[in-house]
Amino acid sequence: MTTIPEICDAMERVLTVKAEELARPTGFVQRESKLTASVFAKTVVFGWLQGPQTSLSGLAQVAAALGVPISPQGIADRFTPEAAELVRKLLDAAASELVAADPVMVPILRRFTAVVVDDGSILALPDELRSVWQGTGERTGHNQAALKIELRHDLLTGRLQGPFLQSGRTQDRRSFLQALGVPTKALRLSDLGFFSLDVLAAQDAADAYWLVRLQVQTGVFDPEGQRWDVVQLLAKQSCDIVDLAVTLGVGHRLPARLLAARVPPEVAAERRRKLIAEAKHKGQTVSKARLALADWTILVTNVPVELLSVEDALVLARLRWQIELLFKLWKSQGQIDTSRSGKVWRILCEVYAKLLAMTIQHWLLILACWSHPDRSLTKAAAVVRANVAVLLAALAGYLTLPAAIGWIRNLIQTTCHMNTRRKEPNAYQLLQALDQGGLA
Repeated sequence: MTTIPEICDAMERVLTVKAEELARPTGFVQRESKLTASVFAKTVVFGWLQGPQTSLSGLAQVAAALGVPISPQGIADRFTPEAAELVRKLLDAAASELVAADPVMVPILRRFTAVVVDDGSILALPDELRSVWQGTGERTGHNQAALKIELRHDLLTGRLQGPFLQSGRTQDRRSFLQALGVPTKALRLSDLGFFSLDVLAAQDAADAYWLVRLQVQTGVFDPEGQRWDVVQLLAKQSCDIVDLAVTLGVGHRLPARLLAARVPPEVAAERRRKLIAEAKHKGQTVSKARLALADWTILVTNVPVELLSVEDALVLARLRWQIELLFKLWKSQGQIDTSRSGKVWRILCEVYAKLLAMTIQHWLLILACWSHPDRSLTKAAAVVRANVAVLLAALAGYLTLPAAIGWIRNLIQTTCHMNTRRKEPNAYQLLQALDQGGLA
């Protein structure tokens, strides 16, 4: 488990040591200045962590709290391509830090060495930045610049790998995450956008596990080599829960389990409505097969049955949304996708600085509450933002940084728990119910 001193060391390495190392190589510092690379980094990171819409005057106040009086215009003048490069490299440095909690006390998750979820999110940027981060609007002239943020999140220990940055036009199948190894006996959850038999086969060969939805075009074969039509196969089933041994892919013949659960009619109807609406928006039509498969939740996995039942798999598959909730937290509270400025280099600095702020915030959440299944990251993030002044006081030397972080940790542990829900149970309730014989 990462300790308070280790969090302090990680912050020091990234925001002080690394910042000063990069000051001249990035061109941020060309001559001696009171606003050093380290002070600048701390100013923008903690300024926008405290208030995502903080003005130049607010940032100047943060710099002053760190012992460097500077005018708002002085701050504005530092938002340059060189400053953006500095903060981007600091973000890369933060992404390489190993910050993790003790495994959360949820028995089903502890069956694996890790339970990792991969996903990405796209942030639109001003078109003037298309030479830095190319978007998808090359032909249309719109959305010419965009940044794709990719994360791997371990639900067992809270550890983040990333944020990794790629151009907005990068497809999930070509994501950096696809080549990132999965630990032995760990479980990977991912969206259909990441579905690749090559990747699944590589993970299987490395003795790692995967649980994903079935891509409808994938060839499905029985153990004797006979190809199955999944629609017809499921239509013949007399029960609502299916667990079949299969192989996947015409060329791969990757051994797997096909798991399926019939959904209520109202759920199937809503799925079909969404499929039709999405296809209409794209000027396409939905195949009869896809409409028929809406009656089922269909997963494929290489986890052996003695380690994972169909019921277990259905609950674990829902955990993929936890990374969506993390992105939602970063966008709603951290406002990583918004800026009050119209100046392109300040906007890019702001994106990088806010991503760095969210990464450091996540370190604090891992330290304070990850081992508690009923943690509320939304409440905990609000506590961090409300106490940025305590961190600034520590960075300025008025108290120790371990004391400041310990104060924030105690507040989170005391006040940041989710309320249980009967009608729509939280994820942790569903996970615990698997080991308790069902929800009460």
